[in-house]
Amino acid sequence: MRVDSDENILPKEAPYKAVQRISAEKLAIARSRHREGIIITADTIVVLDGKILGKPKDSTEAFRMLKTLSNRTHTVYTGFTVCNSANGRRVTGYEKTRVSFRHLGEDEIRRYVSSGSPMDKAGAYGIQDDYGAVFVKKIVGCYYNVVGLPLSRIYQSISSVISE
Repeated sequence: MRVDSDENILPKEAPYKAVQRISAEKLAIARSRHREGIIITADTIVVLDGKILGKPKDSTEAFRMLKTLSNRTHTVYTGFTVCNSANGRRVTGYEKTRVSFRHLGEDEIRRYVSSGSPMDKAGAYGIQDDYGAVFVKKIVGCYYNVVGLPLSRIYQSISSVISE
């Protein structure tokens, strides 16, 4: 289930704090709709030179973001919250991964943007997409974090909220 919430970053808020805060806010919304089971919420942002790149507002912004990321290294942060509705236990955390892009040509950026794929993704790319995957030269950290859900950390968090 998709949970829509305000994903704005507060002034001077550190990226790792922002994604954790937003994931916790999404949890509050999700819990109001689902009162049973394990609930997982998350938020992902891309940071380049201290500037946060969220989801592009339009194709022009998506193009600009990808051009800026070309031949550079950025950091992807995903904040997550895992909650066990039965016992009230919850864990909030984050993961960060460094991603290096190869040089991207303007034509390939235009083709990717015209596919529509970058429009709902932080930093205007999805590493799991055909094009997004071939933009990446190297990652240091969790691949699944870049996709948007750091699976190993989520698994560990689920284990901690269900343990007796």
